[in-house]
Parts: sequence; structure tokens; C-alpha cells
Amino acid sequence: MALFKKVDKVLAALGNIRAMERLHVDTVTEEKIENIGGDKIAESQDGIIYGGIDELNGYLFLETVILSRMNIKTFKGATLKFIGSSDFELKSDTQEIESEFSNVSNRFITRISFDITKNEIHLIKDKKYDKVIFGFKKKSFELLKSE
Repeated sequence: MALFKKVDKVLAALGNIRAMERLHVDTVTEEKIENIGGDKIAESQDGIIYGGIDELNGYLFLETVILSRMNIKTFKGATLKFIGSSDFELKSDTQEIESEFSNVSNRFITRISFDITKNEIHLIKDKKYDKVIFGFKKKSFELLKSE
């Protein structure tokens, strides 16, 4: 393996773009991953969802950060379905969503805002759900509530 890294360093010095990409260490995205704010809402093998409530001019938003191995890129928004004692679905505030990749941890980080009501805030804070389904485009993944 050390031989391949040395070859990549030589190729990168000669201007090979792919070799430069393999050697690049993305410290900015990795720092964002290490310093995620908010509470852990749900987790699974597919990813982790962190969230926090934010208020702007009287409107309430659930600010989420999704860590996953899946690249999330859409122009049609996303949904967050909470399944449990009382099911509800949140729709993303923005339609254009794009993940940032970290080649250090080989994960994607995605920030999404969802419109939310006070009643839904209480359901999330009281953990009145069993699982969360994050959906975008025609893809989705299921996460179980974290304790």
C-alpha cells in the first residue's frame, strides 16, 4: 500500500488530477462532522440524524444534519416521516439539497431544514416515535430512534 501512495504522490506532483483527489485530505468537512450540534434523533447502519429546533420570524424549523454513506442530491426536496404512536411527516424547507463528502471518514454530511409545528416538536422531544424514514427522490432509508 505504501508503494501506491508514493506513486500517487509522484503522479500528483506531475499534475494528475485523480492522484491529487486520492491524496486530498478534506479537513473542512471532517471538522463539520466532528462538531455537529443538536440531539441525536435516530440512527441505523445507513446513517445518523441529528436535529435542533430553530425559530426565525415566528416560523419554527427542525434543523437536521444527516451523516450517511449515501450522497443526497435533489432539486425536489426531502421528507422526514416519524412513525410511532402518532405518525407525522415533515417536508423540507428548501427544495435544493446537496451533500458534502469527506474522504477522511468516507461519509457524506447533509444539512436540511424542515418546517415543523409546536405539537410536532413535543412529539420529537418526548420521543413519541419508533422509527424515522428519510426520503428524497425515489430513495429512502429507515432509522430507529436513538435512546
